[in-house]
Amino acid sequence: MILTEFKPIEEILLKLREEKKIFIIGCGGCPEGANTGGRDVLADMKEQLEKEGKTVTGILEIDFLCQKALIRSRIKPRFDEINNADSVLIFSCGIGVQSTAAVLNKICHPALNTTTFGGITGMWQGTERCDTCGNCILDYTGGICPYSSCPKKLENGPCAGQSNGKCETDPERDCAWELIYSNLKKIGRLDILDQFIPPRDYSKILPPAKLRKSKLWALDEEEMT
Repeated sequence: MILTEFKPIEEILLKLREEKKIFIIGCGGCPEGANTGGRDVLADMKEQLEKEGKTVTGILEIDFLCQKALIRSRIKPRFDEINNADSVLIFSCGIGVQSTAAVLNKICHPALNTTTFGGITGMWQGTERCDTCGNCILDYTGGICPYSSCPKKLENGPCAGQSNGKCETDPERDCAWELIYSNLKKIGRLDILDQFIPPRDYSKILPPAKLRKSKLWALDEEEMT
């Protein structure tokens, strides 16, 4: 299971400050197990946004947001509600946000941060990967993760090594920042690139001290007798 935690509501409202109509999508997989997803969580966010004067055009829970084919099939009946929204707020890990952004021509705001628990989180079929950085910025980068998609993990633009849209580490690999620029241009939101992305807090990549004291952690570390 991939672990997630809520972003502060103040941070979410700041991201949505210029947007009036929001569509909410939640993953019915890992977030429900981490108590950061599920119908009650999505309904609570709808209530909070409406208190702030926002219009929630709809709510949709999809079993696994890491599967783009499933996302495409589930959004078809709700396309008008999604298309009528200024942006989409997503309750999932970083993989789900990336997958949804790849399907929708909308800014996809992460409502959760993906955190590490110090082990392998599992395998998924698509090309999306999550670096479990603990501070998801995928709405700033057009749904492309600069950490997992760029070998140098550059968060404020491309390096001088890219050539013809390809990464210098692999001529077959697309430059992450070329993809970021293309995605934002496609949805008419190149203005987002003017926003400052704070430096990465590497302390969030470590398993939190509270988790390292948990029974789950102790069980995994316990020596067999």
